Amino acid sequence: MTTANDPWGRVDADGTVYVRTADGERVIGSWAAGSPEEALVFFRRKFLSLETEVALIEQRIAATEIAPAQAQSTVQRLLHSVGEANALGDLDGLRTRLEALTTAVDQRREEVKAAREHARSEAREVKERIVEEAERIAAEATHWKASGERMAELLEEWKAAPHADRAVEAVLWKRLSAARNAFTKRRKSYFASLEAERDAVRARKEKLVEEAEALSSSTDWGQTTSAYRELMRQWKEAGRAGRDAEADLWKRFRDAQDKFFAARTEVFAAKESELRSHASVKEQLLAEAQALLPVSDLRAARAALRSIQERWEQAGPVPRESREQLEAGLRRVEETIRRAEETQWRRSNPEALARAEGTVAQLRSAISSLEAQLSRARERGDTAGIRKTSEALAARRSWLEEAERTLAEFTS
Repeated sequence: MTTANDPWGRVDADGTVYVRTADGERVIGSWAAGSPEEALVFFRRKFLSLETEVALIEQRIAATEIAPAQAQSTVQRLLHSVGEANALGDLDGLRTRLEALTTAVDQRREEVKAAREHARSEAREVKERIVEEAERIAAEATHWKASGERMAELLEEWKAAPHADRAVEAVLWKRLSAARNAFTKRRKSYFASLEAERDAVRARKEKLVEEAEALSSSTDWGQTTSAYRELMRQWKEAGRAGRDAEADLWKRFRDAQDKFFAARTEVFAAKESELRSHASVKEQLLAEAQALLPVSDLRAARAALRSIQERWEQAGPVPRESREQLEAGLRRVEETIRRAEETQWRRSNPEALARAEGTVAQLRSAISSLEAQLSRARERGDTAGIRKTSEALAARRSWLEEAERTLAEFTS
């Protein structure tokens, strides 16, 4: 038999096949069924098969689609296979690649471990938040419906959350259960006390209804209206009875009030009609009073106004919305006639006339004196004197105008 060579091995004359490694040549088999070249092809094919397995595990580890433990097991199996492989090829190279994968797998194992620890830490934080919110609700909640719904949601969130360490999770679950139990106990206690309070409210409101019904036939409109206002205040402060009892008591309470206020409205409507008739009379009297203006005959105007005032008092009260307009209209007429009387009195008062004439004379004399002073100051060029005298002169002239108007009233 002839020999054959390959970069990674050879076939000798007796058909023995060798592979070359860093440790030297190693027998991987014998070949007697054909030529040495066929032997090389056969053992190369076995190497390619082994190399394919190594490439596949490299891809799976690179894609992180295999668990570290499974990857390590596969790598160790392949290392053993490479070490004893009856194959022709770069076995040292495959071993180097597999050893590199061992390092990668160790790194991946640490990453998975760290990720697992991180996930557990996050799970613990999530569940701690759930427990803390549940404990806060158990201790502080007063909106029972919304809080009860939130407690149920927290339980579902707990179930959906990832698992933390078993010991930590056991402690947190115990706290969550205690919070749920405490919330349920507080809610039951609240509704028990609420029922007792509603019974007390119902008793108080029954008394208020009885008082309201007793007042429903009263005709003391003012005092009874105040009494109903006080009963309504007490009703609002009393709180709420149960839904059905509250509705029944409120209907009785309102019926009693409606009966009273309907009767009062009927009486007030009749009174309002009477007040409107009074207003009609006073509107006619006001028109009569306004016809006295402007005053031409003071004595006749005074007499006519006295007659109007007497009839005004006899006419009686008017509706509130008309009262101010009518009273203001009559006051304007009264004020106009009063001013006319004062003007006439001033004109006929000799002492007042004398005072007015004296004031005008004094001011005219003072103005003449100041005009002379101003001329002298101008001749001297006395700037300060000019300014001071001019200011005094302007003031006296203003006063004179007012005094002359007052005097004119006496002479007109």
